[in-house]
Amino acid sequence: MGIDALPSTSREAKSHIRVVLLHQTHSSEIRAATVPPRVRTKMSKQYLTAHTVDDAHITDIFSLAVTPKAVLSAGGSSTLHVHDTTDPSYPLKQSISNAHKLGCHHICTSRNGKVAASAGFGGEVKLWALSQDTGEWSSSGEITGPTIKPGEVWALALSEDGSYLASTTNDGRINVWDITGESKTKIQEYETGSAGSGSFGMSVDLSRDGKYTASGHQNGAVYIFNNDTGRILYSLSGLAKPVRSVAFSPASTRLAAAGDAGIIALYDMKHGEHVGNLTGHSSWITTTDWSDTGEYLLSGSMDGKVKVWSVESGLCVATHTETDKALWAVKWLPKSVKSEMFCTAGANRSISFYREATGG
Repeated sequence: MGIDALPSTSREAKSHIRVVLLHQTHSSEIRAATVPPRVRTKMSKQYLTAHTVDDAHITDIFSLAVTPKAVLSAGGSSTLHVHDTTDPSYPLKQSISNAHKLGCHHICTSRNGKVAASAGFGGEVKLWALSQDTGEWSSSGEITGPTIKPGEVWALALSEDGSYLASTTNDGRINVWDITGESKTKIQEYETGSAGSGSFGMSVDLSRDGKYTASGHQNGAVYIFNNDTGRILYSLSGLAKPVRSVAFSPASTRLAAAGDAGIIALYDMKHGEHVGNLTGHSSWITTTDWSDTGEYLLSGSMDGKVKVWSVESGLCVATHTETDKALWAVKWLPKSVKSEMFCTAGANRSISFYREATGG
């Protein structure tokens, strides 16, 4: 029924209705035109399971680290494993026996793939170097000293070139070590509370440009430190529960923080502002990793789900459930001529490799 067909309606009333309808239509068009298509359309990506290494460890796998040619894995046993990612069967290339007597909770690599560091449940921190001749890893030293004891080192992160190592402590401190020399000197100690009373440091990361150190804590706090000045830059809010993962974007412009709150909080590094949340996990988030371009975030959770997020749209574009057991580690593999790939590991003791489904 048109406006003119409305019974017992005055000319003025009909005119007013036309104006209101026109305004509403115009407003809707403006809203539709100003909402980017990517927000209104949920784009999805498909990933296929490329391979699964069953029983890669005899215990839970707690940590993964990647290089251009391999993935290193660590768990509750004393041995570190290295799997070759250049071969589609992902064969075991090397096992480092008795690396950590009581097991290993964190392992990390430098971006150039030449240096690795691992932290054991006994409190020891070991350093590893990749031989350019044999392609195998060997010990290159250990962080030692009177302060290295159980609880002194938890989470680890290496700088891009492998010169510096950051670690968290059980009383909220963040230590940075120069590991290039024989002495492995501590060059920085950041405090996040009064001496000896800070909240447990559960996660740490170093920005690729070397400017920043980030830490996530059991009380939900997230801190950013300026490595040039040696001072705290930002104390970030938004997460009231333990923060199990902090990760800088490749361009060092964003920080992702996630944990028991079940969301991934995104912060802008220019002003320290909370700029958004990625929501969709229904369990604790244990681990995150940025893709090489910074377009996507990978996350793993306690319920065994791994998700891929579009950072630009804020949407989850892929979800996989390889297991209902906890995922402790997820990592993108360095970009190669092949399709995009990532790997996951956790309480089911296997390492799963995924590749993006392509039209070719």
